[in-house]
Amino acid sequence: MELIILAIYGIVAGILAGIFGIGGGIIIVPSMMFFGFDIKNAIGISVMQMIFSSVYGSFLNIRAKLLDIRIAIFVGLGGLCGAAFSGYVVDFFKPLYLEIAFMLICLYSLYKALKTKTTQNLSTPKENPKLFLFIIGFITGIFAISLGIGGGLLIVPAVSYALGISTKQVVPISLFFVIFSSFSGFISLALHNYVNYKEGLIVGAFSLIGVFFGTKINKKISPKAHKIAVIILYIIILCIMIKNIIQTNLL
Repeated sequence: MELIILAIYGIVAGILAGIFGIGGGIIIVPSMMFFGFDIKNAIGISVMQMIFSSVYGSFLNIRAKLLDIRIAIFVGLGGLCGAAFSGYVVDFFKPLYLEIAFMLICLYSLYKALKTKTTQNLSTPKENPKLFLFIIGFITGIFAISLGIGGGLLIVPAVSYALGISTKQVVPISLFFVIFSSFSGFISLALHNYVNYKEGLIVGAFSLIGVFFGTKINKKISPKAHKIAVIILYIIILCIMIKNIIQTNLL
């Protein structure tokens, strides 16, 4: 039964990664907490899974010529540097503080998604601000991986807003970023003994199935529908986290 449950969560996380350019942690972290893992171990499982989904998803996007490396590389390198500090952040803060930070990130991302204008047609990115993209990646890498999320929650609305392109166009960039941030974060978290390898391997392996279908869905969905789906996703995750915080800390 445990294998089936982990497989289902892996597939769902993979689908979300392919559609939204996220690591899948927004579903893995609260789900693992629901099944008895504390948030720090849930983060470790989530980050391990991200390596699988982000590498395969980026491969599919490169093959389909959807990934702009000129933009993605600077965001990715920033994430690689920032995520190296994730183990220290998880080690330092109490679980409740990490849970609250998770919620705040969701709220910020929801605000950015609502603020970003969306057209039905794909648009040309503004001038590539290399340093700014690196800083976005660096900051996201520190805090996102420390919360067990790949960074898409921040990267998608932030890069979309900065470059004036739709959230749909940012998805391949975001998923490419997750490769760097998850790999660096995995090493940092493993050194601090926050990785459950068995669960992480199972969830990660099955996430490959979800990524395959998620990237196909992302190709077909319109920019407007994608933005609406992103907003709904943030609201659902906020509700799940509020429920988890109440159950874990107040009851």
